[in-house]
Amino acid sequence: MKRIIITAANGFLGDNLCTHFSKSYEVIALVRTLLPDKENITYVKWDGKTLGDWKSYFEDAHALINLAGRSVDCRYHEENKRLILQSRLESTKVLAEAIEGCKVKPTIWINSASATIYAHSLEKANSESNHIIGSGFSVDVCQKWEKAFFEFSHADVRQVALRTTIVLGRDGGAFPIMKKMVKLFLGGKQGNGNQMISWIHIDDFKKAVDHVLGHKDIKGVINIGSPNPVQNVAFMRELRSACKRAFGLPAPKWLLKFGARIIKTETELILKSRFIQPEKLIQTGFEFDYPTIDSAMSDLVK
Repeated sequence: MKRIIITAANGFLGDNLCTHFSKSYEVIALVRTLLPDKENITYVKWDGKTLGDWKSYFEDAHALINLAGRSVDCRYHEENKRLILQSRLESTKVLAEAIEGCKVKPTIWINSASATIYAHSLEKANSESNHIIGSGFSVDVCQKWEKAFFEFSHADVRQVALRTTIVLGRDGGAFPIMKKMVKLFLGGKQGNGNQMISWIHIDDFKKAVDHVLGHKDIKGVINIGSPNPVQNVAFMRELRSACKRAFGLPAPKWLLKFGARIIKTETELILKSRFIQPEKLIQTGFEFDYPTIDSAMSDLVK
């Protein structure tokens, strides 16, 4: 079996990708805390910043999928800002060192990135070929992260950065929290509700990563999200409908700011308008199983 290496393999996205690819690949799951091995999944400990024995698995591997990076769901004080950036740069750098040390290098290196790199936009979607890069701390992290990734360059290694939107799944990420809020009748619009939400169903996310692996013409950055973003007010309405809740209390901006301090997060994660189009996915023939928010909600809320 061909070998795929996945970092941050015990997180929401990493765990889903490990399970998905274990059906047809040997998966080496790099984690900070070891887990029991599963069929076709071997968990290997690493610290995300220094070379170790784990580098031996890179020799003649088919692919590397790097998802490592400290969660951005926290308060943006100086120490957290440092750790968010440092964790992304250090892991990217040490993976590049591991690949450089290979006689037969992995065919493809897929690195996590974020659609947060784009500017707040209410009216115009950001595609890979036509977009505006934003400003501020989160955008700065995204730019430095991608720069560190693409500074490594080898003719035999195809590199793809996944500018991923919010991923909706039952078993992790933001969706279970959203669903709980809606069931408690707290699922009204957030802020003025006009901010765009670009999103993707977890099954389409896994399928999209598989699509990138299989299409050698996909290089550079790629947007990973549904072709049908919606306003926050519509997103919450569809979630309420799926949860069979007739109404939800709205959360004005002042209340979100107060609540963010209580739960130690940032309102940017809710209020920034993330509006993207997956141009490359569409151009290369990708077909979404859940292209619309109502189809995604119907599946996720059962």
